[in-house]
Amino acid sequence: THNLSLTFPLLWVSCSCSGNDLDMYQSQFLELRQRLLYAEKENKKRSEELSHALDEIKHVVKNSSSNRLHCWLFNLRVYWKGLNLTRKLPVHLTNMYYYLPHLREYEDAIFPNVIFGQQRTGVSLVMGIPTVKREKQHYLINTLHSLLYEFSEEQKNDSVIIIFVVNAEYVNSVAESVKTSFPREIQSGVLEVISPPASYYPDLSNLKQTFGDSEDRVRWRTKQNLDYSFLMLYAQPKGTFYLQLEDDIIAKPDYIQRIKNFAAKQSQEWMILEFSQLGFIGKLFKSEDLPLIVDFFLMFYKDKPIDWLIDHLLWVKVCNPEKDAIHCEKEKAKLRIRAKPSLFQHVGTYSSLAGKIQNLKDKDFGKNVLHKAHNNPPARVDTSLRIYQKYTLEKVYKGKDCLWASAPVAGDYISFTFLNPLKVEKYLFRSGNMEHPGDKLFNTTVEVLPADVKLVENGSKFNYPATKDGYLKIGAFENGIAEGSINQSIGKIQAIRLSVNSDSPVWAILSEVSMLIKVI
Repeated sequence: THNLSLTFPLLWVSCSCSGNDLDMYQSQFLELRQRLLYAEKENKKRSEELSHALDEIKHVVKNSSSNRLHCWLFNLRVYWKGLNLTRKLPVHLTNMYYYLPHLREYEDAIFPNVIFGQQRTGVSLVMGIPTVKREKQHYLINTLHSLLYEFSEEQKNDSVIIIFVVNAEYVNSVAESVKTSFPREIQSGVLEVISPPASYYPDLSNLKQTFGDSEDRVRWRTKQNLDYSFLMLYAQPKGTFYLQLEDDIIAKPDYIQRIKNFAAKQSQEWMILEFSQLGFIGKLFKSEDLPLIVDFFLMFYKDKPIDWLIDHLLWVKVCNPEKDAIHCEKEKAKLRIRAKPSLFQHVGTYSSLAGKIQNLKDKDFGKNVLHKAHNNPPARVDTSLRIYQKYTLEKVYKGKDCLWASAPVAGDYISFTFLNPLKVEKYLFRSGNMEHPGDKLFNTTVEVLPADVKLVENGSKFNYPATKDGYLKIGAFENGIAEGSINQSIGKIQAIRLSVNSDSPVWAILSEVSMLIKVI
C-alpha cells in the first residue's frame, strides 16, 4: 500500500495584507492541513483493512470448505458496502445506466450468471449464440455440433463460444444438455454458458407499437436488442473479433480459417464482415468497436429491430446528407463487406417469437459437401447396418458420398477386407456430418485382423485385447471420431472392422474413411 505523503513548503509572498488577514489565512491553512492529515490517516486505515481482507481471502481459499467460503465472501461483500466501495466498471458499462436507468437500483444487473466457463480470454475469435426456449423444436445442440465439427486443437485453443440463455427458467435444461453433449469443451473453456439477471431487463409492458407490428412482436424485438447488447459487452474483452450467430444454423467446414483469411485480406477499414446474408447471422465485428455499437443499440433499442439499427449506425458514420442515396450505399458498402459464398445457413423453422414460422434460407450458402474423400487401398466392404437409400458403404470408402444407416444395434459391424494383406500405419473414421452432426457412432470399437494368426495369441503384448474371432481391439470412437496409429509389430493386416457394442438411439452416418498404408 502507498501512504499519502503531505509536505507543505513555506512560501513567502509579498502582499499588502493586514495582520488580521494574515491571522485568518494562517488559521485556515492550519485547518486545511489538519483535514489533509486526517484524510491521510483514514486512507492508511482503509488500505490496511483491504490488505487484511485480501489476506483473509487467501487463507479462506486455502483452508476452508466451499460453503464456508461462500458465507465468508457474502460477509466480505457486506463489509465492502460498509466502506462505500463498489465494483469498478469499464466506461462502456457505466454508460448503460444512462440508457437503462432502472439499473441504478440493481447494482449486479449487468453482471451475468456464469453457469459454465473457464473465463478464457486472449483468443482470436469469440462467437456469441443467444438461445431461447421455443414452442416446438430446439436446435442449439445440433448448431454446436456443426460449429465444433472438425475443430482442430489450435482452433479449440484460440476460440470461445458463448451460449447466452435468455430465459431464466430455461437455463438449467440448456446447461444440462450442453454439459452432457460437450463435457470436454466445457472443461477446456471452448464453451461458456451464461444468462442475464432478470433485473437487467426494464419494464417492457408499455412499449409503443411501431411499423404495424403487434404488441408481442414489438416486445420480442425490443428484448432481442437488449439480449444482443448484453452478450456483446460480455464478449468484448475476450478476443480480437466477435462473431454473432444464432442457435439454429449450420456452418461450412473450415469456417474459422475462412473467416480469418477474409478478414486478413481486407485492405481498408471495415466495421462489419458478413458471412451470411440473413438477419443477424454470421456478422463479424472487431471487439474494439463493440462498445460503440452497443451504445447505439441501447439508445434506440425500443425503436427498431437490430439489423435496421446496424444499417442506421453505418448511415450516421459515413453518409453525407447533402449527397444522394446511391452515394450513401457506396460509402456504407466500404464498412459492411459481404463474403461469398456464405459460411452459415439458417435451418430453424420455429422462431423464438411464439407462432412465427420462418423458412429463411441463404441462397449463397450453396450445398455442403457432407463427406471427405481419401485414396484408400482396394478392399471388399461389408456391413450389417440397414442402409438408407443410396448412402452405401462402398460410396464412403471410395470418397463419393457418405454412409447413412438407421439406428445401429449391438452386434452391428462395418468391415473392410483388403484384397491383399497390407501394413496400415494410421486410420481415421469420422461419423456424423455438418447437416446431421448428431448421427454418430457410439460405443463402437476399431478392430484389426492380423494376417499372421499367431499374433492374435500374443495380442496382449501390444496391450490389445483379442475378440473370439481373432481380431485385436486397437481403438474406439470418441465424440464421433476414431483415429490412431497401429503398432507396426502387428505386421500386415487382413481386415479392419468397426464393431457396435450397444444399441444407439440415433441414426448413424460415416462421412470419412482414411487408411494410410506403409510403403515397403
